[in-house]
Amino acid sequence: QVQLVESGGGFLQAGGSLRLSCAASGRTLSSYAVGWFRQAPGKEREFVAATSWDGGRINYADSVKGRFTMSRDNAKNTVYLQMNSLKPEDTAVYYCAARISSTVSYYTRETMYNYWGQGTQVTVSS
Repeated sequence: QVQLVESGGGFLQAGGSLRLSCAASGRTLSSYAVGWFRQAPGKEREFVAATSWDGGRINYADSVKGRFTMSRDNAKNTVYLQMNSLKPEDTAVYYCAARISSTVSYYTRETMYNYWGQGTQVTVSS
């Protein structure tokens, strides 16, 4: 079983940048597809980005495409989400999620993931 811990959230002004990290323990992350999701106050959790186990395939939500970059370092058992040009509407709790995957696939639905971190808050002021 893999445990996930997000970090890197914070409070910043619009236009700024943050890099979130999702560190895994318990199992090597190299066998897992990983996704980032977020949940804003009063809204349902939504897909942000996802990558295949090898990082070769990455998919982004339209709302973050061109501003966010997801990457992974399997040697460090960590996945990252670089967020640039942040907007107030990016304010949310950001979660990483993982699932074992034997294929080079990414998954955009939260129901496809078995393991979740506790989330990290990102607040962007206007």
